[in-house]
Amino acid sequence: MSHVQQGQPQHVIVNQPQYYGAPPPQHVMHPMGPPGPQPPADQWMPKPSGANCPPGLEYLTQIDQILVHQQVEILEMFTGFETNNKYIVKNSVGQKIFFAAENSGCCERYWCNNLRSFEMNILDNFGNEVIHIHRPLACQSCLYPCCLQKMEVSAPPGNVIGTIEQEWSIFPKFKVKDVSGDVILRIEGPFFPCSCCGTDVNFEIFSRDGSQKVGKISKQWTGLLREMVTDADVFGINFPMDLDVKMKAVLLSACFLIDFMYFEDKQNSRND
Repeated sequence: MSHVQQGQPQHVIVNQPQYYGAPPPQHVMHPMGPPGPQPPADQWMPKPSGANCPPGLEYLTQIDQILVHQQVEILEMFTGFETNNKYIVKNSVGQKIFFAAENSGCCERYWCNNLRSFEMNILDNFGNEVIHIHRPLACQSCLYPCCLQKMEVSAPPGNVIGTIEQEWSIFPKFKVKDVSGDVILRIEGPFFPCSCCGTDVNFEIFSRDGSQKVGKISKQWTGLLREMVTDADVFGINFPMDLDVKMKAVLLSACFLIDFMYFEDKQNSRND
């Protein structure tokens, strides 16, 4: 005999997805109404557990999209003096994953501009360095094929996991290699990588033989005012969910190299 009275709402229990031991993100979509509350701006992504990868890269195991926000430097915006770049790395729902900070000399930033060498420290929410990037001073013009751009990526610091190497071409082309030097992915950009007229600039990611597109690194249009007065850029990175987590870290590093090579000298161009 049923004890449910007519007119009273019935409660239906729905199985909830598992979030690897961490509380689920507070992001609920309502099909018939406005979206639910977004994660707070300072909320960090819960650390997944049980991943077999270098310490700190667990955050990359369960995502296929990364957002990279370069922080606006007030001193640089008003004086034109180039400062160390800083970035916030987030997942697709806006939760922080990493904080990245450039470490370079002021003289080299002034004289070498976007070609400067640097070390970049990528930290997790506990302040631990989980990825280290080394970029030596080099050219980027196809007129100097023996001295093109290259970055070395380590995770944890001291343990090299891969490199990004510029190819000799009039187009922006890069090889993504593992620690053994084998080509894993290729990156190809447009002939004129300029963000204008409200459009994004896409650098396509291909399989090792170049036959299949597997993702992209996109420099996103941030609005006319911000594009004119600052070089603080926003990037989106898409890659396969099942891609080796080490290669995900190398692709994140490739995003920084692309930013420096093609979008970092806007401030100096305006001052000239």
